[in-house]
Amino acid sequence: MRLPITLLAPLLVMAAAATAAPPKTNFIDHSNANLIGAEAAKAVMDAAIPARVWSIYPARSFVFSSQVEGGVTPAGTCVVAARVMLLPLTAAAKAVLFRPQKMATAYDAVPNASTEQCRALARDKLKEATAAVVSALVKTS
Repeated sequence: MRLPITLLAPLLVMAAAATAAPPKTNFIDHSNANLIGAEAAKAVMDAAIPARVWSIYPARSFVFSSQVEGGVTPAGTCVVAARVMLLPLTAAAKAVLFRPQKMATAYDAVPNASTEQCRALARDKLKEATAAVVSALVKTS
């Protein structure tokens, strides 16, 4: 018995969708939106985390969490603190467990900084904290 081609095509599409690969990366951002947006923070972390990390700590089991806080004080000083954590996911519900496997925080303050300079500092500190976590997880060469 032969199946008509019109029935076979939807079956192939459903099979391909069911076996689609999970996302390569997994990020959560809890940053101050005035310093760095969620998409910008995820882009900074995605660029700073090599594929080797995701092969050891797969996205189906772990998530990277970032938090950038601070701003410009009334005296004009930009104060920034950026924290990056590698957190495990539960097996069944895929909920995040707050049991950091690795964590790093980077701080800095720049006097007489504009809002744009403060945003650039926030990106730099997030990159620095991410690099610290990555270097603790795997040797980069």
